Amino acid sequence: MDKVVLVRLREFGQPFLYNCAGVNCKEGDLVILEHDRGLDYGQVVPVNGSAPETKPSEPLKKIVRAAMPNDIKQIEDNKLRAKEASGQCQKKIEEHKLEMKLVQAEYAFDRAKIIFYFTACGRVDFRNLVRDLAKIFK
Repeated sequence: MDKVVLVRLREFGQPFLYNCAGVNCKEGDLVILEHDRGLDYGQVVPVNGSAPETKPSEPLKKIVRAAMPNDIKQIEDNKLRAKEASGQCQKKIEEHKLEMKLVQAEYAFDRAKIIFYFTACGRVDFRNLVRDLAKIFK
């Protein structure tokens, strides 16, 4: 039987159930895992209530390994790069005169994806901002 754990993606991501078969992981551990678009990282978090079900509607993604020291260094490097990216994004928000506040930026473990979190009082058309950011960050 596969061992199932709850993992919160990156710093602010949503928690998901993962198959941790073959990987020794416990609550609080940083892990490298498969996600939608490649490798990412997360932290094993406690499951509130009963243990997670092992029969989800679709197959669980797998935890690849426990985070090694070089993985933790890459995660820290990603956090520094995300701070730099926040500055660039903030400049673009101001250039486009958008009524929104940038809250956070974070990279996926393999840097294949960057996520910008923002808040706004109302709807904001930020399609041009996305185009500019895509050119910058490819």
